[in-house]
Amino acid sequence: MKTMTMIGCAAIALLLVSLTGCRKELCYRHDEHSWGVRVNVVPSWEQVWERPYGQNWKEHWLPGFGIPYDQLRPGIPSGICVRMYGDDMRDERHIPSGGGVVELTEGSHSLLFYNDDTEYIIFNNIASVSAASATTRTRTRISYAETHAGEAMVSAPDMLYGHFIEHYEGERVFGWKDLPVTLRPLVYTYLIRYEFQSGFEYVSLARGALAGMAGSVYLKDGRTGDDAVTVLYDCELHDGYIQAVVKTFGVPDFWDKYYSSSRGMRTYGLNLEVRMKNGKLKDFDFDISSQLRNQPRGGVITVNGIQISNEEGTEGSSGFNPDVEGWGESEDIFLN
Repeated sequence: MKTMTMIGCAAIALLLVSLTGCRKELCYRHDEHSWGVRVNVVPSWEQVWERPYGQNWKEHWLPGFGIPYDQLRPGIPSGICVRMYGDDMRDERHIPSGGGVVELTEGSHSLLFYNDDTEYIIFNNIASVSAASATTRTRTRISYAETHAGEAMVSAPDMLYGHFIEHYEGERVFGWKDLPVTLRPLVYTYLIRYEFQSGFEYVSLARGALAGMAGSVYLKDGRTGDDAVTVLYDCELHDGYIQAVVKTFGVPDFWDKYYSSSRGMRTYGLNLEVRMKNGKLKDFDFDISSQLRNQPRGGVITVNGIQISNEEGTEGSSGFNPDVEGWGESEDIFLN
């Protein structure tokens, strides 16, 4: 009887072990039933392309813009970088955009989240959470270099989202803790529209530049840097107008919707360069400061009354092949 009792106790003990533990090297789901410092990142994405600082485009969208409002919303990236900052450690992990389990160490951390797939984004000072920022790649356009000589010329940034947790206490738990995070935009979109009064029929190619925009954004709080850059981009020709969808960090030195006097004094410029069917180039420049002051983070920029005369559009046209593609010697140069 004693032997049977001992066997029964051993069986119960073995059953308890099987229910509460596992051999890590044999278990595909070891994290679910073991102790550790883990969080299950549960992300949500705020797919917003502009902030309504007075314009409220979502409520007053015009069919004439030729593109639905929701079509401008950014997509969900393929992955997330999770950076951990502590007193004596800096580390990072990578998980899919739908979330995943991240191993931490015990103790207090700051956690920074941003999306992975960024071709034109350059991260700076990433080892310091207070100084970590994003910029974009330098690009030059020889035909436009003198117009805003004091500003660096850059490519439009990729879509960038971010989220920051100032304090997270890593504790040993059985399995993991769920950690909801909301990744919000650090890059915003401008729909830029050039409307012609006459001469649109002479245009074969078009490209533009948006001057005075922020050259950087801080990952911790979404504040834009004080540096101003000119964003270069290509345009699309439509029926009587030219249009571009351009991503930027927004206006410089921007914290929130309340403007300082220095921000109100900034000027913003818009350029359009067209190659006409006769092979000649023509530039147009516009002051769009009044439009940007109410649209610091995305929106719609419209300029109109653009004209190309018959003389400009037809001069020398007999010797030009309208099927030639590209800009030739005026091609943009990527510097990094």
